[in-house]
Amino acid sequence: MTQDVVLFDEWTTRDERRIGVATLNAPRSLNALSLAMIEQLLERLERWAADPAIAAVWLEGAGDKAFCAGGDVVALYRAMSDTEGPDDADFATRYFTAEYRLDYRIHRYPKPLIAWGDGIIMGGGLGLMAGAGERVVTETSRIAMPEITIGLYPDIGASWFLSRMPSALGAYLGLTGAQLNARDALLAGLADRFIPRERREAVIAALQLGELARPGAVAEILAGFEARDQAPESPLLTHFDLIQKLVGVPHLGGAVQRILEDGHDDPWLAANRQRLADGCPITAHLIWRMRERHRHSSLADTFRDELNLSVQCTRHADLAEGVRALLIDKDKTPRWSYPDVVSVPASAVDDFLAPLWSPTEHPLRDL
Repeated sequence: MTQDVVLFDEWTTRDERRIGVATLNAPRSLNALSLAMIEQLLERLERWAADPAIAAVWLEGAGDKAFCAGGDVVALYRAMSDTEGPDDADFATRYFTAEYRLDYRIHRYPKPLIAWGDGIIMGGGLGLMAGAGERVVTETSRIAMPEITIGLYPDIGASWFLSRMPSALGAYLGLTGAQLNARDALLAGLADRFIPRERREAVIAALQLGELARPGAVAEILAGFEARDQAPESPLLTHFDLIQKLVGVPHLGGAVQRILEDGHDDPWLAANRQRLADGCPITAHLIWRMRERHRHSSLADTFRDELNLSVQCTRHADLAEGVRALLIDKDKTPRWSYPDVVSVPASAVDDFLAPLWSPTEHPLRDL
């Protein structure tokens, strides 16, 4: 019997409206976001958006470990390696087009959409959560964009929202893949509310008892369960001034050098530093360049540019090598195309950014 990759339900409210419930249902893979998940979720969100009886949507992950640990990069690797089924360009285009269309829809969703961000939230998982109208984190939330470890880059609209974070913060998070806790996420603008995990059932009960037809009702109910005084201390806040000093420079080379030469022995900083040191040099350039390109872009233009770059990444060697080293062979010794950031020529970065489609042919031209 095939497992349903997304579980759908509807909860009735006191005013005879309904709450649409979507649960990513792949707990063994930490709810990694497959193409089937994406397609099913987008179809149901569209249906709920058009249904006047649906007052709100609740999105969560199955199990107690993760909301969603990222995109299905193993499937991308198999496509790139020709070990299963579709060629890499076709599968990558279908996968990223569907994912970004879903993420964009969530950003523009016409009804309150609550993302219960409990546990691990990385990469593609953050793409689902970032655009939700009500982004809830708990004491177990762990958020990161660690694409530098596999030779991709922070996509799913991150080129847009990282560039809009305070000062150099977005560049630092992208370059180091830093893990954020709940309070960090609130400070960085990646979450809206802290609600302890143990209050989940009470939150759901209150939503079902609410009169959700009234504007603002969902926000008022969630606000009644907030407990920010219980959120963990924030490494991001503790090191905020240092991060500005390290990354607040005009050129990538200077920022990378400052991070790698920083002598602080704080475990959080040290882990971030090591991730950058071991990470893909091309990725560092893509992060920096995309941040500059989309500082003033629309969200739609950002997703279109990210689709182009993401498919380009599948046509270059580093993404397959990074996934192999981290998730397939698990030797954690990727052989990157360049030894370090300063060795990467500008022409190599330009090659990644070369357009694959004309504006009238772009798969996301309708956003």
